[in-house]
Amino acid sequence: MTQGAFTNWRSTVWCRARAVVRIWLAALALVAMTGMAMPVRAQPASASSPAFTVRDVAVDRTAATAAAAREGALIEGQRVALRRVLERLAPRTEYRRLPTVSDARIADLIENLEIQQERTSSVRYIATLTFRFRSADIRTLLRNAGIPFAETVAKPALVLPVLRRDGLVLLWDEQNIWRDAWNRVPLGDGLAPLVMPRADLSDISDINATQASRGDDRRIAAITGRYGIAGAVVSEATLELNAAGRPVLQVSVSRYGAASPEQTTLESYTAEGNEDDAALLQRAATLTARAIEERWKNEQLLQFGREAKLTVLVTYGDIRDWVAIQRRLGEMTQVRGSDIVTLSKSEAVMNLSYIGDESQLRLAMAQRDLELTPATGTLAVADWRLTLAPSASVLRARR
Repeated sequence: MTQGAFTNWRSTVWCRARAVVRIWLAALALVAMTGMAMPVRAQPASASSPAFTVRDVAVDRTAATAAAAREGALIEGQRVALRRVLERLAPRTEYRRLPTVSDARIADLIENLEIQQERTSSVRYIATLTFRFRSADIRTLLRNAGIPFAETVAKPALVLPVLRRDGLVLLWDEQNIWRDAWNRVPLGDGLAPLVMPRADLSDISDINATQASRGDDRRIAAITGRYGIAGAVVSEATLELNAAGRPVLQVSVSRYGAASPEQTTLESYTAEGNEDDAALLQRAATLTARAIEERWKNEQLLQFGREAKLTVLVTYGDIRDWVAIQRRLGEMTQVRGSDIVTLSKSEAVMNLSYIGDESQLRLAMAQRDLELTPATGTLAVADWRLTLAPSASVLRARR
């Protein structure tokens, strides 16, 4: 997409957004004047999910001419990017069945290309690229291949790597080779992004190894809040020797945070061949990060063959909150449609059609700062209540 085309596209989108806001302002003004609720059919928004964007694709191609090198590099880059986006969405058990796509077809799947940086010579082209794929086309590609997939991106989680060794409990200490191993694991490219803390004085002040190990909610909230992250993963490793004198690593992973349910998993790793402690911990950290990603992915697999409906009472503070809720619903593949039954200045009753089950829907909504909770009280007009999460309202107010 050229810069001029992008500018025109952005102007068109902005004009449409302003038009939508004017329509809803007029609608709410009418409701306020008449004191009556007005049935409206919702128009879901369309937006590109970060799940379909692949960044930092490095290419390096040499050819007879600079133009040929650039063309070859872009073809190579789009192949790499497509593979990365398909592997991001599909479970690892399905990788061997991922479809093979021709270069011409891959080009059709790309919405736009961004050149992050590039260098050229008379015969060589080196660049770092970002590819954004057409989400509907990628979904169709995977569904036609019969491959299950997920696309809900979890809120980032802060990794707190605790090591128990020789009677010590380590977190920020230099001797914590478990944290060193985690620092070498590539993070952030999947559906369950992880973030490593800086291990600076502020981190040390927020939480220590013992507090992290026992899941101290207040201390975990202190460090995640400072990073602006909703939750944390405490990855605790215990390094010992087995009866044969080989290093054994016991790893527990506990998740904390409002956007995902608390859960703990356990795994054991034994040194193989000539693996020393550092190599064993590196393998375990890599596999632990992979397991976190795969668990989230499998929990969020889209269930297109299972559709249901629910009625929700949507409450909001003002028109901006209402528009934010509508936009977030429109970004969710799980939500197949929404009908507005009644509308007033501060609440609306909606019928939502969705795929999957209620728990999956609630968790997917939580990643978009939407809270879906059971309605209470004998006078409730719906079984469920939908609101913007407090953090989302605060963030919007600051902008």
